[in-house]
Order: sequence, then structure tokens, then C-alpha cells
Amino acid sequence: MTTRILVVDDEADIRTFLRVTLELSDYEVLEAVDGVDAIEQALAEKPDLIVMDVMMPKLDGIDACRRMRADARTSDIPVIIVTAKTMAGDKVEGLEAGADDYISKPFDPDELLARVQATLRRVTDSRSVSPLTGLPGNTRIEYEITRRVENDEAFALLYADLNDFKAFNDKYGWLRGDEVIGHLAQVMTGVAAGLDGSFVGHVGGDDMILICAADGFEAVADDLCHRFDADAAGFYDEEDRSRGYIEVEDRQGDLQRFAIVTVSIGIAHTRATPFEHPSWPVHIATDMKKYAKQARTEGSNWAADKRARPVGT
Repeated sequence: MTTRILVVDDEADIRTFLRVTLELSDYEVLEAVDGVDAIEQALAEKPDLIVMDVMMPKLDGIDACRRMRADARTSDIPVIIVTAKTMAGDKVEGLEAGADDYISKPFDPDELLARVQATLRRVTDSRSVSPLTGLPGNTRIEYEITRRVENDEAFALLYADLNDFKAFNDKYGWLRGDEVIGHLAQVMTGVAAGLDGSFVGHVGGDDMILICAADGFEAVADDLCHRFDADAAGFYDEEDRSRGYIEVEDRQGDLQRFAIVTVSIGIAHTRATPFEHPSWPVHIATDMKKYAKQARTEGSNWAADKRARPVGT
């Protein structure tokens, strides 16, 4: 979809300059003549970004920015304010009002485009980050996989999922469940920190992925499993930790035993077959994760290329 930018300025020649510059870079441009008009169009059109002058009649850019930030319908629209070079105070006031960036008149087209692109990129990244783990979400995950596939990179995708996690949540509540998810995120980022070109993302819930080089993914998977298991029992109460399981009632009211939570990892990799489409590694890793769950005995495990191997064997 085309990115839509609302330019706001009471001077027609400035609006024309902004429109032409942005349209030459394939942005769709909307125009507003003052702060009141800007708010109305922001509500009606929901642009992806607003480039707004400070000095305007009816309602200036600073107050317009404040009002949009105070309205849930427009609070998430990024704003770049336009100031005069000599008005440093406007920059500070604009940022305090909630603007994401600023640019000064007279415009340099290259700087304008760079600031627009940087702001859009920051917003996209922030919207795709999981608030629980701080890891990139599905938008960034899709980008990372697609980029690697289109560039014919050799890589492995490790898809991790917790076992018996619902029982843990039923026993201890979701707040303590979030701590376990956080532990998995820390383990995966810790392992990835030592790998060049790696990437960790949070799909949702207790599902996460790690992308690394195709060579040596076995050691990466082993490391993930070992690190997670080393601290998993610490999230349980002493009595449950000592006996190695929890008891949770099923829907019929019968007590069922569930072992200490573990992780199962499904792995897709280019050593087995090149990925011709970005959906391939996800589908393959999902199938391997299901297989790993079925094949597990004790402790965390992983499966790749139709073979499952518990850690330590």
C-alpha cells in the first residue's frame, strides 16, 4: 500500500514544494492549510505521517500536535514539525508536544526525505515490537525472512514453543506466566548475541523464532534447550519444584500432572532445501515443532529435517 503523508502549511508554495518532493519518492500526499484542517483530515484520512508547519493561522502546529496526541483516534500518527532555522524554541516545544522529529526551513529535499523515511521506519519498528518481551513482532519477522529468502541466504529458522505452559498459567496465573515467557526471550537473545547476523522475534504468546546461519544450527538449538532448562524450575513454588511437577484440574475436575515447563524447537534450514518462498521456512519449522513436541520425553528438545533429538543424546 502507498504511504500517505499529510502536509500542513498555510503557504501554498510550501505545500507545493512538499507535495512534489514527496510524490517524486512515490508517497501519496494530502494537504491541509492550518492546524484545524490538519486535525480534521487526520481524523478522516488517517495518514501514515504528518509534516506540519509551526506558524499557521487558526491553530498553530504545536497546539495541533498536542490535540492529536490527546485524541486516541490520532495519537499514534507520527508528526514532523517544520520550524524556521532561527526558532530553536519551536523545536523543543514541538518535541515536548509529542512531535516525532523536526525539520527547518528552508528545506533541503534530501534531508526532508531522509527524516520522513527515518520517522516512518522508527514507527514501523516500534509498532511491531512485543510490549512483553521487547522483541520485534510479526511485521519485522516477515521482513527478515523475506529478505533472506530473496537474497538466497543460507540460514536456519528455529521456532520455539513452550510445553505444558497452559497448565503453568492455570496453576500460577498469567503474571507468573509472563515471567516464563520473558525467560525464554532472554535465553534466545542471549544465545543470538554470540551469532553474527542472527535475529530473534516474538511471534506471539509463548512462540518465538531465532534466525541464524545454516551451518551449526544444531549447537544453537542445543544451547537454547540447555539454557532454558537450567532455570525453568526456578519459576515454580518449592513444593512443586521438589517433586518435579504440578497438579491442575481438567474440565472434568480430575487432577492431572504436568512436568516442569520445557521448550520444543522446530527447525527449517537451507541445508535441507533452498527456500523458494518466504512462507516455506515458517511452514517447515511449524511442522518440525509439532514433531518435536510429539517426540519429547524429558527436558527440552528440537527437531529438524524429520529427525528429533533430545538434548544430551
